[in-house]
Amino acid sequence: MSNSGVTFNSRYKTFTVDSRLRYFKPHSSEIERTFAEEIVEGLDRKSKYINPKFFYDPAGSELFEEICSIPEYYLTKTETEILEGLDGELAGILTEHLKSNAGHGRDRKEESCTQGIRLVELGSGSSVKTRLVLQVLFGVQDKVEYFPIDISDIITESSERLLADYENLKITGIIDTYEGGLEFLRTYDDRQTSLIMFLGSSYGNLAPENGKKFLQKIRSSMNPGDLFLIGLDAVKSASMLELAYNDSVGATARFNLNVLSRINSELDADFDTENFAHRAVYNHDVERIEMYLESLCDQSVTISKSGLVLKLHRGERIHTENSYKYRPSEVRRMLESVGFEYRRMWTDESGHFMLVLVTVS
Repeated sequence: MSNSGVTFNSRYKTFTVDSRLRYFKPHSSEIERTFAEEIVEGLDRKSKYINPKFFYDPAGSELFEEICSIPEYYLTKTETEILEGLDGELAGILTEHLKSNAGHGRDRKEESCTQGIRLVELGSGSSVKTRLVLQVLFGVQDKVEYFPIDISDIITESSERLLADYENLKITGIIDTYEGGLEFLRTYDDRQTSLIMFLGSSYGNLAPENGKKFLQKIRSSMNPGDLFLIGLDAVKSASMLELAYNDSVGATARFNLNVLSRINSELDADFDTENFAHRAVYNHDVERIEMYLESLCDQSVTISKSGLVLKLHRGERIHTENSYKYRPSEVRRMLESVGFEYRRMWTDESGHFMLVLVTVS
């Protein structure tokens, strides 16, 4: 693998593996500074929190893949089943979309309209569900360009596996936050139509106000004719939800606690994970799962690279994640309120999960 140095965007370095694979990554000093600053912002306050985007270091990403295979965690299985069942319908929509865009150009370069649809994915992880969409795309066009955006280096491994299985696939990975990756893509090139995917109910981590701003960010990064496919978890019984986030093998607990191990490793902290317990509860009032790390004793923690000494009392909680649940009736209004044009919603038979496709004109 070669490192071609600083790109046109000075925040990033370009790593070129070969003609089919390269990825962009912010300079390590900037990543460390941002992590340290955000940890201080979240922990140096009365109501302590850690942003859930920091779950996904390599160890956290592996733990999340374990969670996705657990029977209680219905989300991944259900979303995958929906994707498997809509391949023919989605292929028809994409074919129609390609013909429509080729007819009018939408202010793109003429040649870009004949290149097909490229896939942009927010939070690609191990790319299991990505393959289902790639199969649909390869059914309507000969070549596919794939842009995974993920805060974890896991995209380098999953990308190599994808390239081994798809001869006509080209991958440009962006190892950054979703916002950073979207901004990068916005100025990256004169591009063909994009299908942006945000699967796995990750949108539910965002509070309503922040969620709306994030949808606006996605909308602003899209060109006329682009498509956006989003996965959303539906409101359901509290017992089913709490079981999904308190699994019997303790994988979610290990995933939650791992963020403290990451802070230890990257910011020279001295958290003792044995002094914390995983808690996950359903908040009926705002229809969300809330995850916490609860201190099991009075303790003091030093985070050297953040310059913070953290005092915690027994029973005090650090809020690590929200997972909002949605009603179908509100989803269309939510998406249309930021300028998307609603195309289609798919659900499983029980209505536990939703996939929604929108576009912009």
